[in-house]
Amino acid sequence: MTVQPMTASTIAKKVVNQDPFFILDVRNEDAFADWKIEGKNIQYLNIPYFDLLDGVEEILEQLPTDQDIVVVCAKEGSSIMVGEMIAEEGRAVHYLRGGMKAWSEHLEPVKIGDLKDVGELYQFVRIGKGCLSYMIVSNGEAAIVDATRMTDVFIDFAKTLDVKITHILDTHLHADHISGGRKIAEAVNGTYWLPPKDASEVTFAYESLEEGRTITIGDTTIAIQPLYSPGHTIGSTSFIVDDTYLLSGDILFIDSIGRPDLAGLAEDWVGDLRESLYKRYKELSGELIVLPAHFMIIEELNSDGSVSGKLGTLFAENHGLNIESEVEFREMVTGNLPPQPNAYQQIRETNMGKLTPDEETQREMEIGPNRCAIR
Repeated sequence: MTVQPMTASTIAKKVVNQDPFFILDVRNEDAFADWKIEGKNIQYLNIPYFDLLDGVEEILEQLPTDQDIVVVCAKEGSSIMVGEMIAEEGRAVHYLRGGMKAWSEHLEPVKIGDLKDVGELYQFVRIGKGCLSYMIVSNGEAAIVDATRMTDVFIDFAKTLDVKITHILDTHLHADHISGGRKIAEAVNGTYWLPPKDASEVTFAYESLEEGRTITIGDTTIAIQPLYSPGHTIGSTSFIVDDTYLLSGDILFIDSIGRPDLAGLAEDWVGDLRESLYKRYKELSGELIVLPAHFMIIEELNSDGSVSGKLGTLFAENHGLNIESEVEFREMVTGNLPPQPNAYQQIRETNMGKLTPDEETQREMEIGPNRCAIR
């Protein structure tokens, strides 16, 4: 037998479908503990590659014979070598093509729904990183919200739909991943939008996302007013699309809320976070479908792989929206801050245009789990 490659796309579909499979992760124990492929019916075995250099005989009894075995490492080389040793023992085995770097970068497009006039809204699920991006399509035009740095995915998808990307928007200055918004705008000659309160240090031209302005894509209007919603950042801005969808950025997630500390101002911004969630959002229709910029845990995925929920349901079930005491809310937020994202300050400066790291450096900067939420 020979070891066979398995793509990140195939594994993503297995995760969404809740298919059972087995992962032999040969990264170091600390890397595995920090971040791994997650899914409801995945079994794991973590044995560092260097512990298997003398052979895999001692672990064969721990490997199943009735489901797919996928060997995973950081880049793929070590997983191929371990996979070959397992195949030489007569066992069927796969390796993750491109390793965890490929898992971190994979985007899966999911159609969320149709717009009232002719048009559609798509969500791009970056399942290995927890990032969510959007494409709003109407009358031959498209807008992209919170694009990742894998810009070809969005440009190629627009081509398959035969639409022109005219607007690219970021809900805030991202600190956990490198935005592809400006790069896409340059590639398609589109307009790049950014909240001005987040853009005081940027080195490039942009269009200001300010209250009172609207953006039209084909026959669809994205309403900016009155959804200035600071708290995650001082400029965080939410969008209502087609009076149906609330793109909440990193303020509100399905099972958690945004963290206010990635610019070092948690104590200053926690009040803004509460006001955005408990006042501005509370005034909106509970029928709005919340589409966040991230998810925190795999259980937030719907059966089709999308991430969404009605605002009224979130107000009933999301713990972060049900803390009556402002003092308790402040203590919960500032006392439960998760570790900060890897290289978050360098990522912020890259998104400001102050740093221009090469492609491989960008990949290294982003490696690791989503850490934008408080739960």
